Amino acid sequence: MRYFFLLLILVPVLSEAQIKEVKYLSGIDNENTVGWDFFCTGGRNSGVWTKIQVPSHWEQQGFGSYNYGRDYKTYGKNFRFADEQGFYKHSFTVPISWKGKRIFIVFEGSMTDTEVKINGKSAGAKHQGAFYRFKYDITDKLIASKQNLLEVTVSKMSSDESVNNAERLADYWVLGGIFRPVLLEAVPVDFIDHIAIDAKADGSFAMNAFLNAAKPGQIVTAEVRDAQDRVVASASAVVKDTIVKLNTMLKNPLLWTAETPNLYKVIVSLRQGSKQVYKTSEKFGFRTIEIRKQDGIYLNGVKIKMKGVNRHVWWPETGRSVNAKIDLMDVKLIREMNMNAVRCSHYPPDKSFLNICDSLGLYVLDELAGWQKAYSTKAGAPLVKEMVIRDANHPSIIFWSNGNEGGHNKELDDDYGIYDLSNRPVIHAHHRPGNVFNGIDCNHYEDYYSTKKILADSSIYMPTEFLHAQDDGGAAAALNEFWELHWNEKLGAGGFIWDLADEGLVRTDLNNIIDVNGVNAPDGIVGPHREKEGSFNAIREIYSPVKIQLRSLPPSFNGTIPVENRYHFTNINQCKFYWALVNYRKPGDVFAGYDVLKKGEAVSPDILPGGKQGELKLSLPDDWRNYDALVLSVTDPFSSLLYKWTWNVKTNGQLLSGIVVKEDTAAVSYQETDSTVVLKGGQVSITLSKLNGQLTGVRNMASDPISFAKGPVMVSGNAVSTSVKLSKEENAVVAEVSYSGDLKYAKWKIFPTGWVSLEYSYELNGSYPFAGISFSYPENFVLGAKWLGKGPYRVWKNRLQGVTNNVWNNAYNNTQAGSSPWIFPEFKGYFADITWMEFNTVEGKFTVATPDNGLYVRLFDFYALSGKQPHPELPVGNLSFLDAIPPIGTKLALNISANTSQLGPQSEPNKISGITKRTLYFYFGLPKPGDMKKQFTMPAVNELF
Repeated sequence: MRYFFLLLILVPVLSEAQIKEVKYLSGIDNENTVGWDFFCTGGRNSGVWTKIQVPSHWEQQGFGSYNYGRDYKTYGKNFRFADEQGFYKHSFTVPISWKGKRIFIVFEGSMTDTEVKINGKSAGAKHQGAFYRFKYDITDKLIASKQNLLEVTVSKMSSDESVNNAERLADYWVLGGIFRPVLLEAVPVDFIDHIAIDAKADGSFAMNAFLNAAKPGQIVTAEVRDAQDRVVASASAVVKDTIVKLNTMLKNPLLWTAETPNLYKVIVSLRQGSKQVYKTSEKFGFRTIEIRKQDGIYLNGVKIKMKGVNRHVWWPETGRSVNAKIDLMDVKLIREMNMNAVRCSHYPPDKSFLNICDSLGLYVLDELAGWQKAYSTKAGAPLVKEMVIRDANHPSIIFWSNGNEGGHNKELDDDYGIYDLSNRPVIHAHHRPGNVFNGIDCNHYEDYYSTKKILADSSIYMPTEFLHAQDDGGAAAALNEFWELHWNEKLGAGGFIWDLADEGLVRTDLNNIIDVNGVNAPDGIVGPHREKEGSFNAIREIYSPVKIQLRSLPPSFNGTIPVENRYHFTNINQCKFYWALVNYRKPGDVFAGYDVLKKGEAVSPDILPGGKQGELKLSLPDDWRNYDALVLSVTDPFSSLLYKWTWNVKTNGQLLSGIVVKEDTAAVSYQETDSTVVLKGGQVSITLSKLNGQLTGVRNMASDPISFAKGPVMVSGNAVSTSVKLSKEENAVVAEVSYSGDLKYAKWKIFPTGWVSLEYSYELNGSYPFAGISFSYPENFVLGAKWLGKGPYRVWKNRLQGVTNNVWNNAYNNTQAGSSPWIFPEFKGYFADITWMEFNTVEGKFTVATPDNGLYVRLFDFYALSGKQPHPELPVGNLSFLDAIPPIGTKLALNISANTSQLGPQSEPNKISGITKRTLYFYFGLPKPGDMKKQFTMPAVNELF
């Protein structure tokens, strides 16, 4: 058990200056804690005084009982939440130097009702509300130079029913305890309690300084300093009241946006004559927020659109008790997805998170708790005050959200402006159509077609939740079409995907498993420990502000690539573009990936923000067509990678040169029995059933039989084999299977090298979830797969983004997104644009390849969404070679299979008309030495290439 004690005293710049001094009584975060005495009234380890680490949730320290906020639904009307209380005791001393100062005890967050005593005396009224910073003046209760006793009673359930309704009857884990730090603050007798700033894009600076007392002759001064700590503006005012107002102007300030997070600092001093009585400082940014009704959201006079995500404050081992490293990790993940906004659902976050959003650049919706029921005015008013006073000077916060999905107490709407000098807009994050507030409709989980109707109406539309990301559904699925709607429509303001991370909790009562409470909490784009799921990179591509729509290189390609600038404030010429010509590694090579053979940097085009279009011109060498692929990477003005595209230069047939080898001196032959035909070439033989035309066995004489069989069968449509015809064709032997129904023929050939080809043709007319053929192979025999194609993540019909051409290598795993283990990428799924795929099994290796474009390979049994029936349905067999794959729906579609199509055109079933032809090549076992060139170079690790 670690004990942590931190005494932090800020050293003044001037000897006479007095500033706030801080002493932590708890640890500073979930990794640096302090042991306090503790007694829990119920559940595990209750009824005895022991030790607990602070800050923490007591459940995660082995005390009490667990509850998910929707347990009342799970367990029925007689269910009662665990209502334990935690009694805390901690002794402390106050520095001698604090004599004559005002001393406050501060709680950054405590769940849920908190009563505080100092040396047996009440520090003040019971605090009700879990997520808010509160403090008490305890100056007159302390004993100088002696041990002081802090006693805290924390009640998990509030005595105010509206607090329980707002915070605990919710779709998230509800925990107990002092989960954020506890500290002492010492200030001189005369001090500035807090300041409120309004810094506009035109350079105007206004500030209110809130004093504890007004004394004649005192003066408040403010110095505005830039990032180089130069004084760029100043103001002063004589104290006449406890609120002192100051104004000044800065010419041509560097403005704050998510793209340009320019910060300034104001140093505020309280002076008595020549003496500096007190000094404080605050960071801020110059920016102006406007809602122009029936138009859009404007920042600094520019219309902006939200590429946002919802975020819970969360870490599996410690719940809502986190640290600045976790906050930084989350901001970096959000920015890596090319998002520009975050909603703090459903409560204000740690202050460090907001500091990081300020400095790295994210638009923030700071939200009062109120999941689907609101605080009463009596309970909510002080919490609004606490939230706004703490957070008002963060330039990243552009909206206050007054509760979620009906948890809006409209009597509190006007309270935010009382404490926020900049008077930011207030919104209602709701799930009821037509509930427009302040000109913005935030309605949740509209489908694509209802979204189009809202955008054609008169209100700005900014869904604060959409495309629910449970398991592998939602998130990036259908996002491309939703984003195009919002980007192109006047009233589209973007939105916030639900949500960032699976809310998996390490259960100390269940052998430390990670519990996501069934289908309730696995809603993340990333896993509990921020494991990246398939939607992560898809969002990154869809939201890239450098928009490149080129899917493949046209025959006339001359190095020119169309580019659209979807930044709001940044010219593309501030980005950097890098190109590379590469050759892919082969199936028999040791490593996956490609070799970079030539590379260069392109001249960044001058393309203005806001959707303007232009061209990127690459100065490629004359022999560029001799390479396998072209790679293009783009970095933002801060040198962070935005996205990387890879386009094949060669056709699939050219890429298979030297891999699929047909010519050899070995013999080919066939044999026929009453029930089977056997084709032999080199060391390989395949056996087909004359009864159904299906493959029944394959063998390489150099190894064991390989259990690849039971195909081809159609995954959509019907086919019945009618005959099998044997023949010789040049250097191959052929078995052609004829069918009645939708499969026209399947023509098997084996070549002297042992390579096998399968040519087939089918005809479908109508709507189908998938199209192609299947085989079967024992999944438990599989060790992994290596392939040339899109990867490394699986795709769906309505989530084809975020995967790039390369040689990928995935080890087998049985991951289903949203449940343990969170091993990504998933091995199983649909994989796109496959040229070849090599399977590694306990029986040996076998390879499948195609010279044709657009092949999807389905690997084994999996699903996107768990529920009454896993969604979507799967083709027959378990190894499929497909020309069309299904879309996925979201948790919010009650009948998922029926309602997936409402997510947009890309989410509809495949409309197929006519004949499809394809050729597959197979090699069962390892090809003979010399058929494949061995390479032992290490794979490239540069993120750009």
